[in-house]
Amino acid sequence: MVITKLQNKLRKLTAQAITQYAMIEDGDRVMACLSGGKDSYTMLDNLLYLQQVAPISFEVFAVNLDQKQPGFPAHILPEYLTELGIEHYIVNEDTYSIVKEKTPEGKTTCALCSRLRRAILYKTAKKYNATKIALGHHRDDMLETLFLNMFHGGQLKSMPPKLVSDNGEQIVIRPLAFCAEADIAQYSESKGYPIIPCNLCGSQENLQRKQIKLMLQDWHKRFPTRIASMAKSLQQVVPSHLADDSLYDFTGITTTGEPVIDGDIGFDEPQLFNSAIIELDNTTTNNVENTTIEILEIK
Repeated sequence: MVITKLQNKLRKLTAQAITQYAMIEDGDRVMACLSGGKDSYTMLDNLLYLQQVAPISFEVFAVNLDQKQPGFPAHILPEYLTELGIEHYIVNEDTYSIVKEKTPEGKTTCALCSRLRRAILYKTAKKYNATKIALGHHRDDMLETLFLNMFHGGQLKSMPPKLVSDNGEQIVIRPLAFCAEADIAQYSESKGYPIIPCNLCGSQENLQRKQIKLMLQDWHKRFPTRIASMAKSLQQVVPSHLADDSLYDFTGITTTGEPVIDGDIGFDEPQLFNSAIIELDNTTTNNVENTTIEILEIK
């Protein structure tokens, strides 16, 4: 019963994200990028379910990029996807050797590896006529990226739920944008997915992302509603209360003698909220089929 509730929760949150950001439309052909990790397995599972119950018609096929890492169990994903009975492609590209050759000793490999991998996925999407590229990033990934960019990049920037690729030819979506990593991990374990660890980047101890993850995990232990609150803030941006003059016309500010929305009140007290409005109540997901169909409807 617990797993059923968790499954319904993840499905509903995925459907909400897809609907809110118009990630998938009628006639789309969605390329689900499968790495062999818990997140991409869960994403594929949710997409295949929603494909069955949605009031729109769309295709889903899976792609795995075999980067030729030493010891990579190349048989696992083809066997899993064949047993699942869905269209899938294994793309073989030796990016591992390039990354190891080009990355100085002691430096992290993520930036170069990510660029190479993304370029190959764009090319693959075009080859197989995909209209959307689905990645398995979740809510916690988005928050980690937010803090990484603030701490090390000087930008208030995260992973968006949906964006256009830098070459302008692909649309990238993140269906798990509202899903918590802890829920995904629990669900993945219950499903017994054949997890493939990333020996190239996952084992690097000097990753800044790993430090950010530990920071957020510590906050969650001490302040259980903090992560949910920060995730909600990504959807409630107030440009007039930041300092980017390209987003808000500070030079054009004038007095009007009338009350102003979001005007200065000396010191703005934070608007506290009940975390229950963010964390999905499992009791509302008993009839997930009907709920999903309703919220997936694209107007």
